[in-house]
Amino acid sequence: MKIHEYQAKNILAKYGIPVQPGKVAYTPEEAEAIAQELGEPVVIKAQVYVGGRGKAGGIQFGDTPEQAREAATRVIGMDIKGLTVEKVLVTSKIDIKEEYYLGIVLDRKTQAPVVMVSTAGGIDIEEVAEKTPEKIIHQAIDMRWGLRPFEALDIVSRAGFPSHVLRQSAAILVALAKAFIESDASLAEINPLAYTTDGKVMAADGKIVVDDNGLYRQKEYATWAETEEANPLEFEAKQAGLTYVKLDGDVGIIGNGAGLVMTTLDMVARSGGKPANFLDIGGGAKAEVMYKSLIFVARDPQVKGILVNIFGGITRGEEVARGVIMAQEELPKGMPIVVRLSGTGAEEGRALLKDAGLDWGKDMRDASEKIVAAIARTGKGL
Repeated sequence: MKIHEYQAKNILAKYGIPVQPGKVAYTPEEAEAIAQELGEPVVIKAQVYVGGRGKAGGIQFGDTPEQAREAATRVIGMDIKGLTVEKVLVTSKIDIKEEYYLGIVLDRKTQAPVVMVSTAGGIDIEEVAEKTPEKIIHQAIDMRWGLRPFEALDIVSRAGFPSHVLRQSAAILVALAKAFIESDASLAEINPLAYTTDGKVMAADGKIVVDDNGLYRQKEYATWAETEEANPLEFEAKQAGLTYVKLDGDVGIIGNGAGLVMTTLDMVARSGGKPANFLDIGGGAKAEVMYKSLIFVARDPQVKGILVNIFGGITRGEEVARGVIMAQEELPKGMPIVVRLSGTGAEEGRALLKDAGLDWGKDMRDASEKIVAAIARTGKGL
């Protein structure tokens, strides 16, 4: 379960992590009143469950209460990656001198929380991992003891944190680990951890994702759920009986079986693409289910092309092909589709696709490379 920044900061503050004072506003007038109460320049931050708020114009500044009201007027109602901003966090503006990253994620493979720390704060940690992975220090947390202070100090030291933030950062990391464990989180991060010009170290932004399986213990956090707001597409998919998760890329993914879909996401990423979603049509899906799934995935404005990867068993390849052909005319003009079929009915399905002029991949890698290349050509107008 995703929660908003202001809620994440409330949790961080409960564990003694310094955060800026602030409150949530639902109207420009409320934002003005909060700024008046704070009595200093403020930041107006859109509260939506996606990243990239700053680039989208969802983070603005106000040096006076009047400017805060004007900024809130611009941000409230804004569309950010398909989500409408309904509220903003009005918080004190700080003068940041240096930015760092502290994060903890649940590693499903080792079934243990893993600490990630970097001196490259203020940008997506995924970008750091891709371009400069040596800047990230990883260490698993032993759940028998939690993260101990001497371990935290060693981690931030190895990450290259300078002496003037070392001990404060280590203490915050210990508190973050405690918050992660006691909140049943699957992710907790502070990005950036800010060192200000007046010598303070604080969480300038925070993100926490609570594991759904732990919500029965986290009764207060469970009341914070905003299913429809978290992602309207995911909410509608659930209502329609589709197993769908929204991601941040531009390659739509449809498959049968969670394992196959996850493998497809990985293969697309290895082929240079970025998956836009996870959609599992399950076993025994008929043409109508494939049709409905394609139309649904294409509704995401970020999707530029769709890869269908099906291993036929009780799901027959010709049924999948018929569903793809049914949807073809209703998809956005020029949107490429690549289908990979294997197993029951695959040959019949490929013949139907060929007759309809649709592309198909001989295997998962070939299909992934084809859809990534097709999207690239479309982007260049080729």
